[in-house]
Amino acid sequence: MQDRLMVALDVDDREKALLMRDRVGDSVGWLKVGLRLFVAEGPELVRELNRTHKLFLDLKFHDIPNTVAQAIESAGGLGVDMVNVHAGGGEEMLAAAAAAAKAFPDMKLIAVTVLTSDPMPKAQAREVALQRAKMALDAGLDGVVCSVHEARAIKDLCGDDFITVTPGIRWGGQDVQDQKRVADPASAIANGSDYLVVGRPILHAENPAQAAQEAVAMMQSAA
Repeated sequence: MQDRLMVALDVDDREKALLMRDRVGDSVGWLKVGLRLFVAEGPELVRELNRTHKLFLDLKFHDIPNTVAQAIESAGGLGVDMVNVHAGGGEEMLAAAAAAAKAFPDMKLIAVTVLTSDPMPKAQAREVALQRAKMALDAGLDGVVCSVHEARAIKDLCGDDFITVTPGIRWGGQDVQDQKRVADPASAIANGSDYLVVGRPILHAENPAQAAQEAVAMMQSAA
């Protein structure tokens, strides 16, 4: 199950990122680099982190189709294992991204459906997520980022092989802060999530590896 757990390296520099990588060790299979860290440290850190863990480059590309396609090519050139775009960019953009990703068969391309911080009502978020997931599938993408509340429905619509990556994971009474649609690790797995993205519950733990192991144990209980 640790191969289905991603730690979001939501830190601001290389030193902190490498320290967290070392502290979680092999208790997780994936590291996720988002906008904050990538803007601060750039592609060299991505390559360094990717030597020990699988790497999800979470930059949510959303631009004109040609620009996004070129960004996907650059991500593939870095050797990352997963990269995402924002489905709000539309069908043409998604298709261009998928076409560019074909040059990198080992890299998974996924699309953000609705951010877990979005305040829209759950019913509306579910409808939008399903529409965007189907659009991503039709464009040739490998999966989506979605909340736990839409993961099972997306699997039913798009098939079991369509990847669901779920942020907004909390357990043990942790503060949800800016996340609006959250779930614990066991519920996420039970509801169709393939990969779980965990940030603060591991980053802020006294023992990050132990916190990751707790998440893995909960995931295993629902498998």
